Amino acid sequence: MDVRDLPAVNAALNATAAVLLIAGYGLIRSGKREAHRKAMLAAFATSILFLVCYLVYHAQVGSVRFQKQGLIRTVYLGILSTHTVLAAAVPFLAVVTLRRGFAAKYDKHRKIARWTLPIWLYVSVTGVVIYWMLYRL
Repeated sequence: MDVRDLPAVNAALNATAAVLLIAGYGLIRSGKREAHRKAMLAAFATSILFLVCYLVYHAQVGSVRFQKQGLIRTVYLGILSTHTVLAAAVPFLAVVTLRRGFAAKYDKHRKIARWTLPIWLYVSVTGVVIYWMLYRL
């Protein structure tokens, strides 16, 4: 594998994390606690793998500038800025949410998960959108 393949790998990892997050939410809503736990751990592992690949890629390549101009650039920068700010919060939120779940502090787990899930899901989905806009548009 070449370092130039990593953006596509990262997009696939983000998409996988999003699917796992949605599955985990559906599983807990249907009372399948153990399956929920496995899905959320898989989402966390997928996101960690994404972060490693992302750091490796950008350590080798540096930043990649969006080349388009006009309204599409404004849309891209808007998505990128919200994605970046929220992505910085996801590791903290995910760790705290997982720790509370493992500690069986379910009331506290649910309280933070109500924030963690939509933020993490937004970051995962917009990661795919950013990839598409930056490398495929």
